[in-house]
Amino acid sequence: MTTSMTRRAHLAALMAGAAIGAGLRPVAAQTVPWSSGTERPKITVPPGAADCHHHIYDARFPASPGATLRPPDASVADYKLLMQRLGIARHVVVQPSTYGVDNSLLVQSVQEFGPTARGIAMLDASVAPEELKRLDAAGIRGVRFGTRLPGGAPITDLVPVARKIAAFGWHIVLVADGDKIVELADTLKGLPVPVVFDHMGHLPEPAGPDHPGFRVIADLIDKHGAWVKLTGAYLLSKVGPPTYADRGRLARAFVQLAPERLVWGSDWPHPTSPADAKPDDALLLDLLATWAPDEAVRNRILVANPAKLYGF
Repeated sequence: MTTSMTRRAHLAALMAGAAIGAGLRPVAAQTVPWSSGTERPKITVPPGAADCHHHIYDARFPASPGATLRPPDASVADYKLLMQRLGIARHVVVQPSTYGVDNSLLVQSVQEFGPTARGIAMLDASVAPEELKRLDAAGIRGVRFGTRLPGGAPITDLVPVARKIAAFGWHIVLVADGDKIVELADTLKGLPVPVVFDHMGHLPEPAGPDHPGFRVIADLIDKHGAWVKLTGAYLLSKVGPPTYADRGRLARAFVQLAPERLVWGSDWPHPTSPADAKPDDALLLDLLATWAPDEAVRNRILVANPAKLYGF
């Protein structure tokens, strides 16, 4: 990339931030790295809408030795272009497995974004209270555990970490397959903090809401204040774009179950998708119109729920 191109991208990102801050509509067309398509969404998001799941990657920061997912760089400036295209005002940077429990890039990114951003870290049981205080002041609001990809803390650290973060009002984020959620049900029910399920619990198709994991999540929502991210429709869909109809059945089941416990996210830069087959983020956002046809419910998912969960 040439210097002039870099400067143009940076200028575009600055203009995007200014437009969003002023409450302007997203631009008519916008090329965004690691996102297919250029058109803005068909739906107009309300002021304060949040993307509750995206990542930042930077090769200047060392990857965790055991990490296998090592995608190309996806910068703060790149993501600001997506904010402009979608009309997003707030967002949550999620620590990927790539960097394990080294949250240096995460903290730097959240601070560079400023007050529009919050972060989800990865931590192990050795984390000290002083580090938790530092991360809390930096805008971190939860800790992510995963069982699908190597990197990050072992799942055996889940309970001790949950106990340590309870005093901060944080939550646990879990990225795990539906069968693993069933296996962990008793552990999750005993946590002193809420659980937020990434990517609709990774419940497999064609079972979707008929999978036993859905009942586990529903019970955790009802009795333990759990949340679900309406993210990653493209990850397990057997139907594919533009409708992702199979994942839509699952998403609508969650909307019917508990719209007050749902948030939406893009999963940009879609690290598990090939570089030449990234999903269209505007299309992913437009899926909300079919999952939650009631505008008041949709706006709750985009604005009020994230404000409550992340403290915007």
